[in-house]
This record gives sequence, C-alpha cells and structure tokens, in this order.
Amino acid sequence: MSLYWRIFLMNAAVLGVAVALLLGPVTVSTPVLAGEALVLLGGLTAMLVINAILLRIGLAPLDRLNKAMAAADLLNPGARPAITGASEIAELTKTFNAMLDRLEAERATSSGRVLTALEAERRRIAQELHDEIGQTLTAVLLQLKHAADRTDDPVRADLHAAQESTRASLDDVRRIARRLRPGVLEELGLHSALRSLTAEFATTRLSVTAHITPGLPHLDPAIELVIYRVAQESLTNAARHSGATRVNVYLQPMPRDGVSLLVRDNGHGLNAKPEGAGIQGMRERAVLIGADLHIGASPGGGTQVRLDITDPSRTAR
Repeated sequence: MSLYWRIFLMNAAVLGVAVALLLGPVTVSTPVLAGEALVLLGGLTAMLVINAILLRIGLAPLDRLNKAMAAADLLNPGARPAITGASEIAELTKTFNAMLDRLEAERATSSGRVLTALEAERRRIAQELHDEIGQTLTAVLLQLKHAADRTDDPVRADLHAAQESTRASLDDVRRIARRLRPGVLEELGLHSALRSLTAEFATTRLSVTAHITPGLPHLDPAIELVIYRVAQESLTNAARHSGATRVNVYLQPMPRDGVSLLVRDNGHGLNAKPEGAGIQGMRERAVLIGADLHIGASPGGGTQVRLDITDPSRTAR
C-alpha cells in the first residue's frame, strides 16, 4: 500500500470513529451544552494527537533518509542509511544508496585523474627547477668565485656575500624541487623518504621524530605516494599553523597487511577552524586508495592525523 493511501485511510478511520460517536452515544444540542462542548473539544484533541502520532510513525523513515541526505559527504565515504519503512521509502533509500555508490566511484575516478595530472606537473616543475634554474645558479656561483679570485679585497667581500646569497637560493630551489618530486621515495623507498622528510622539517624550534616499525608489508607505489603526501601536508600544517614544538611521525603495520600513518604534534589544536585546501587534498588522496583519514585532537593536546590503509589491494584507479 502506498504512503498516500496509508495516511488517507488512517485519517479516514479516525474521522469515521468521530462520526460514529456523534451519530451514536454522543449528541449535540442547540444551544450547545457545556458537557457536549467538552466532549467535542476532547474528541478533537484526541483526533489531532492520534493523527500526529500516526503521521510521525509513518513518516519517520523519510525523516531519517532526509537527515542522511543532508549529512552525506563524498570525502567521508561508506556511510549509508538503513533501508527501512514502507516499500516507497525503502525504494527511495535504495535509490539514494545507489546514487551515493555511483558518485563515490566517479569522485574517486576523477580524483585519481586529477592527482595523477598534479603529480606529473609537480615532476615537470621540479625537473625544470633542477635543470634550468639550478644550473643557472650554479653557473652564477662559478662566475662569482672566478671574479672574487681576480679582484681586490674590498670588492672580494661583496662578491663572497653574493656567493652566499646565491648558494642559499640554490639550496632553496633544490629543497622546493625535492618537495615537488620526492626522488628519494622512488629511489630508496618509503622508509628513507619519511626519515628524510622529518629531517627536512626539523629546526631549532621544531623537533620532528620518525618512528617506523620494521617489517612493514610491500605497498603499491601509489599508496606509498599517498602516505608520503599526507605526512608532508601534516608536517607542513604543524610547522606553519599549530605552534607546535614537537611532532612525532609513526608508521606501523596493521592486520591483513594494512599500514597506519600517525602524525601527532603538541600544538594548540584545530580550534574548530574550517578545513583548508591542504586537508581537503589529504581526504581526496585517502579516498583515492580506499583509506580512512581521521583528523582530530591528540590525547596529550595538539592535533593528530591518522591514515589507516586496511586494504592495500585497493590502489589508485
């Protein structure tokens, strides 16, 4: 029976009972007596209460589906409303769940293409920085050294200062190129890449330590890249925004050849700030490989980012 007919018949039954009472034991005189008025008002109140309860019960599954629709987030996949209620509401819930499945699959596919193109562009820019700007700065360094060796002392000091500035710029270019294209990840693997990354972020103000459990399973290169990028973005946020003085990076195995990455700092926490592009990017990368990303408060204060890869067989599409 359709929802329309159920509500109609419930209301018809209530009104039929009211009419039967008026035609039977309950009468209305002219003028209306006080007792009869009380009976009519009581009957009306009873009908309204019963009608409200029946409508609440009948439309409760639709209300639950509406809340599930409002809370749906493609960056937090997997949540589905339970299929309950009458046939129409159950069919509507099935259709909504199928739509979520399709949207999540399309989102993962499109995100995979975008991130693949992004990584290719990162590699291209890093290569140009290394081959063009890096070589140009190296040539400038050699020219400055040659000029400093052939000039007088007053000018030689200025040339040495220019050399140091150029050398610092060359180091910055190389550091930017390494962040754009983690060559150590491709050449030496995830363990060395994470240790190199933590050493790069460590300063006199910020202590960064990597804790990597031995015996981690072999991972697909796409998964290793996601782990590296999530750790890189987490360390960037901790260094720039958290005010932290200590960051710990944990990489440890999980059951069924899974892997878990945990980045924990002692900063001032998220403070209910809206998620920026960096966190959104981490969520998209997690969705790409079917991983679970949790960002919240650290037990000892600060912020922690946890990436759980429970099914490493789900690589980038």
